[in-house]
Amino acid sequence: MSRHVPLRILLLLGLLAALTVAQAQERITIDASAPAHPLPHFWERMFGSGRAVLSLRDSYRQDLRLVVYDEDASGQPIYNFSYVDQIYDGLLANGVRPFVELSFMPKKLAAQPLLHSFWYKQNISPPKDYARWDGLISALAMHLIERYGIAEVSQWYFEVWNEPNLDFWGGVPRQSSYWELYDHTARALKAVDSRLRVGGPATAQAAWVPDFIQHGADAKVPIDFVSTHVYGDDTAKDVFGTDEHIGRDQMVCRAVRKVHDQIKASAQPSLPLIWSEFNASFANKPFVTDSVYMGPWMADMIRQCDGLVDDMSYWTFSDVFEEQGVIKTPFYGGFGLLAEGGIPKPSFNAFALLHQLGESRLQLDVDGTLLTRRSDGALVLALWNYAPASEVVAPRRIELELKAFAKRKVTVARLDGAHGDVHSAYESMGSPRYPTMQQLQTLKAAATLPVPKEEHIVGGELSLVIPSDGLVLVTLK
Repeated sequence: MSRHVPLRILLLLGLLAALTVAQAQERITIDASAPAHPLPHFWERMFGSGRAVLSLRDSYRQDLRLVVYDEDASGQPIYNFSYVDQIYDGLLANGVRPFVELSFMPKKLAAQPLLHSFWYKQNISPPKDYARWDGLISALAMHLIERYGIAEVSQWYFEVWNEPNLDFWGGVPRQSSYWELYDHTARALKAVDSRLRVGGPATAQAAWVPDFIQHGADAKVPIDFVSTHVYGDDTAKDVFGTDEHIGRDQMVCRAVRKVHDQIKASAQPSLPLIWSEFNASFANKPFVTDSVYMGPWMADMIRQCDGLVDDMSYWTFSDVFEEQGVIKTPFYGGFGLLAEGGIPKPSFNAFALLHQLGESRLQLDVDGTLLTRRSDGALVLALWNYAPASEVVAPRRIELELKAFAKRKVTVARLDGAHGDVHSAYESMGSPRYPTMQQLQTLKAAATLPVPKEEHIVGGELSLVIPSDGLVLVTLK
């Protein structure tokens, strides 16, 4: 418990300081006739996960190795798709289509034993024989089509490798050796069926995209989509080659815009952009990814990235994640929306609120706001009070002008330190490393978002106060 005290003191001092400053009240007019454009929910149609074998946890409690490639006594390839079938059967049965990352290298197909530092020690080596790699990819594609049908599998994405510009790829030189891997993989997939979708370069820090597209054009290798990654605490030097400071709240969408513009200027300007990893932090920082900070961060990310990307994959949906080893405590700053034991984190509740946004966005040029219309005619307004991570800002005071909506029902849903945040309950029970079953139920109840409150529009206006790191959803039905 003592390790949490300094943070509590800091928050209290920040709140006291904020109270001494006179706050100007914002006045925001809601105009239902404002110009609008489609708002596809690009932030919630795809989610990241750890290695595929994690999806077998319900039936296999031991640490399994996903073996699809072996060799017999004479050195001939043997394929085994048993676990693959179990994984994809389970996903499809739950209405989830796979986004297939084709990595890492099977042990007996690897040119050398290049093991990554992650806990499960994946092999990052290129193949010892590209003909055998081609055979594996072809056999996998044919097996998937035979089992699920081309009408289904043609709707999947096949992404070649993971972050080959970092130490996840052992080819030398990294870029040109990755081109060789990509070329073989893409051609092997397309040789099975041209309707299969393949892409890359799956890089970290929004790297290599112009070179990748140009290579595809020069080598006449198919590219169906571009994928890349960035995190809020990546540096400007790594992403843009500059020495400027870019805040955590700006980094992701600035990187998205960079790649969006690179695609538009390329030989294939209509290529879809799939952001296959993003989050506010790539490190385990509880004050970021476990906290209510994620509500305003996610909302503003949607506002900024709107129109620049086809889909974004939040990394990840679960804290059951083994890159650094087995989980040791429920809240450790993990990437997931759900903590161990299925406890909803504030980020989960942020997604739940933002899911309610409409399918079209109305023009409203006010920071910290997003006005949308749902297909049922309801207007949904998101408002937030962003504070840099671990900092506290003064409450945001807003007067909404709703004269045209005086006869409508208005509901207000909130996510902040007092609504939908599990941490007070967790700390009050002594921050147990292994919560009991009863404690888990208590934590899940504490993490649940309260039922939205029905508010009255008085004189055509609605007053709101949003605390630091607060996210509010106003629905006009």
